[in-house]
Amino acid sequence: MTSHYCPHTPQEIREMLDAIGVASIEELFAPIPAELRATTFNLPPGRSEFETYARMQQLAADNCSQLSLFIGGGCYDHLIPAAVDHLAGRAEFYTAYTPYQPECSQGTLQALFEYQTAICRLTGLEVSNASLYDGATALAEGALMALRATNRSKLLVDGCVSPIARQVLATYLSNLEVEIVELPPLDGLLNRQELAAQLDGDTAALLVQYPNVFGCVEDFSAVAEQVHAAGGLLVTAVYPVALGMLKSPAEIGADIAVGDGQSLGNPLSFGGPSFGFIAAKKAYIRNMPGRIVGETVDKNGQRGFVLTLQAREQHIKRHKATSNICSNQSLCALRGLIFLSALGRDGLVELAQLNYDKAQYAKACLARIPGVTVLQSAPSFNEFTVSLPKQADQVVAALLAKGIVAGLPLGQYFEGSENLMVVTVTEKRSKKEIDLLVKELEVALCN
Repeated sequence: MTSHYCPHTPQEIREMLDAIGVASIEELFAPIPAELRATTFNLPPGRSEFETYARMQQLAADNCSQLSLFIGGGCYDHLIPAAVDHLAGRAEFYTAYTPYQPECSQGTLQALFEYQTAICRLTGLEVSNASLYDGATALAEGALMALRATNRSKLLVDGCVSPIARQVLATYLSNLEVEIVELPPLDGLLNRQELAAQLDGDTAALLVQYPNVFGCVEDFSAVAEQVHAAGGLLVTAVYPVALGMLKSPAEIGADIAVGDGQSLGNPLSFGGPSFGFIAAKKAYIRNMPGRIVGETVDKNGQRGFVLTLQAREQHIKRHKATSNICSNQSLCALRGLIFLSALGRDGLVELAQLNYDKAQYAKACLARIPGVTVLQSAPSFNEFTVSLPKQADQVVAALLAKGIVAGLPLGQYFEGSENLMVVTVTEKRSKKEIDLLVKELEVALCN
């Protein structure tokens, strides 16, 4: 005999509907379009564990996970050493909570301390916090740091910064009395003439990306001097893998460096989770959000670790808090630390070189296709922009049917850029895959 279970009586349902001010269940669900509503709740008969597992494998296969990915724009398909999953999956890390009590959180605290050290070495800057949510929110936190440190109210944002990150920045600052001035790109680069026109005594910071959304790499050293002369700061969003080859943010004069750590040992996973990192000159440590782990000694002189600075309103006076960050994505940050430790300095350099070399090969091959032009206004790392004789989104759709994600169409982000596409080549892309991309792109452009 089949039994049915209903958690609420008709009388209880009536009382709940009256309390929220709707007449019926149908009215409650009215905002949901009809085509998105469940047509039935008649579930199929139960399955055994083996049958359920087989069905889940069948559904997973529908995700078409064997695509050749030439798309980046902030999330990248990099190799992840097996040690990352193994170590990050240990119970003492995987189940750890926020390390409020140092006496029973030494393992977590030491791991975060070493993470901060790795980020400082990567960026060349003096201090790092214990990580943030993701790259876009890290950029917003970097901007807020600059506003507090300078006590100014104007931000200049290079139009070559990721448009998604710029949207997050605008949302973060929407309720503050802050003027955000976006500098329109010039040939895929920072518009330095517009920068000179907008830079003034109210400017707290210039926000740039390195490499930028078009894949271009600029040396911002002269720009940093220009901004500093006006009393402002340089905030740089960086792609960490590229720092295995490029000058560090500190070397180009950045005061604050931020970025997304997904490329450091974190899988794509349909968009997350990831972690954001932020590093700065020591002079701005009191304006840094979140938590900073420090090294100390206990009463017996033994080495130990504590939360040295905690800038949340939960820990200090609300009006003095720099953030309300409640989760620092520390497990993802731990993966970043393990990834960097597994590669080491030389390994990171070799990884960057592989990305660069493969992207250069792809760039040369694509440039030979009739009608395709590669943007050459500046050097690139593993991303570059191509101009196509057709709309990029249509070309991407055509190649997707062939199992190739050809790149990121820019038309949805930049007016008049419907034919532009950013191609990304990581170390995982083989020569065979690159050659197939070139072949299928040529076919798609001819049809």
